Amino acid sequence: QVQLVESGGGLVQAGGSLRLSCATSGSIASINAMGWYRQTPGKQRELVAAITSGGITYADSVKGRFTISRDNAKGTVYLQMNSLKPEDTAVYYCNADIRSYIGTIYFTKEYWGQGTQVTVSS
Repeated sequence: QVQLVESGGGLVQAGGSLRLSCATSGSIASINAMGWYRQTPGKQRELVAAITSGGITYADSVKGRFTISRDNAKGTVYLQMNSLKPEDTAVYYCNADIRSYIGTIYFTKEYWGQGTQVTVSS
């Protein structure tokens, strides 16, 4: 019923930039928190940045380089990544806490995108 679709990943040289997008679709009543996580092989998925009604949070490793933003009208969240480093290489996942519905039944659930690969070469 609800889908999150990421785009914008790819291969970039160190020092370069990429912009990730995550678009939501489906039976959505409202979207609460939205964020980006990343994961490398053998490691746990980690929070990169999140935007909620309470504010914005960044991982220490990306502060000053990454910027998260959100277009509420479009139900889309973005991650602008500048000054990329090889250690930023990972699969990036979009995450959203969404109140959705089936018929007249409403529920809140956490959704994940399929992931987009970001590779930064040295």
